[in-house]
Amino acid sequence: MTTVNMSKFMQATTLREALPDLWDALQQKVDRMILQIGGKSPHVAPADTGVYDDMRHDWWTSGFWPGILWIMHEMTGKEHYKQAAWRWDELFEQKSIQANNFHHDVGFQYLPTAVIKYKLTGDEDGKRRGLLAANFLAGRFNIAGNFLRAWNQDKTGWAIVDSSMNLSILFWAAEEISDPRFTHIAKAHADTVVNRFIREDGSVNHILSFDPLTGEFIEPLGGQGAGPDSSWSRGAAWALHGMANTYRYTADTAYLRAAQRVAHYFLAMLPADGVAHWDFRAAESLDSEPRDTSAASCAASGLLELAAALPAVQARPYREAAERILLSLTQNYATWDRPDHEAILVAGTGNKPAGQNINVSLIYGDYFYVEALAKLQGWKTRIF
Repeated sequence: MTTVNMSKFMQATTLREALPDLWDALQQKVDRMILQIGGKSPHVAPADTGVYDDMRHDWWTSGFWPGILWIMHEMTGKEHYKQAAWRWDELFEQKSIQANNFHHDVGFQYLPTAVIKYKLTGDEDGKRRGLLAANFLAGRFNIAGNFLRAWNQDKTGWAIVDSSMNLSILFWAAEEISDPRFTHIAKAHADTVVNRFIREDGSVNHILSFDPLTGEFIEPLGGQGAGPDSSWSRGAAWALHGMANTYRYTADTAYLRAAQRVAHYFLAMLPADGVAHWDFRAAESLDSEPRDTSAASCAASGLLELAAALPAVQARPYREAAERILLSLTQNYATWDRPDHEAILVAGTGNKPAGQNINVSLIYGDYFYVEALAKLQGWKTRIF
């Protein structure tokens, strides 16, 4: 294993300066994670142990670890990443024919497993599983309210901003089998995101409640934010990245402008080190509020997606903002000097109102950090 000059990228003043050595360090980190994580399905690594948990295969975060592996395989060509990633979509399919709790987040599970597997290898089972997931998600569409239903059980009228990111599996399916019905559903939900979830100032609601029978809007709900009128930072990141993705698939400038509106708000609310607090309106002074590195990494990747959609002059501020966030994550919130730690980033916040997963590592924070760095290294395969 090549020795990486860690001091070089830890002392760099720009991400571009840091990137070559950082990318080598990232490969070494992920190689260690393969040995440490093994067959686990990780979600959270507590700060005190740094050891990832092992969630059931229908848990919403189950696609992110194999997603990291597939990206590393594509970027390096190394077979051990492919081998470690290969079976995950098969495991999801096995779970789908048992009692399970798959819901609106099947895009998070099948895009970074089945779909990217098919794109990179031509695996027909990957294609089939991805299309089944797209059909499942399309079946959750409420035609009266123009939204994808969130969760299961009694939440028949709830929609959440997280679904912005899951739309990509519908757009992919529409292209793959030339069936525009998937696009119609994805755009209808995206329109609801633009018109209902994203506020005029660029802040974002987490959960909206509708009458499932009539489609009539009832009220916003706080969800994982501080309250119904608050500004949960990861929700903003989902909307930013999701609407930039939707523009890529549709070329409809309404989604591009929506992504820009959220991006401007998000960037204006960042503290000096560029890593978001968990909710931008959690308190009058945010100094004592926890950060959320998962919001930061997802927003950085979304900013790069936004930059890719624009002419060079217009793209530059978004790209530079993404690079500033990523450099801060790299130098201030990563575990390069802790080889026993199973995650890449620390200081994530899962659900503060519920008192769950505060100041921890989150696998989706790790995923979007890797995704963003891969984009800067020329990664072209888009799954979200």
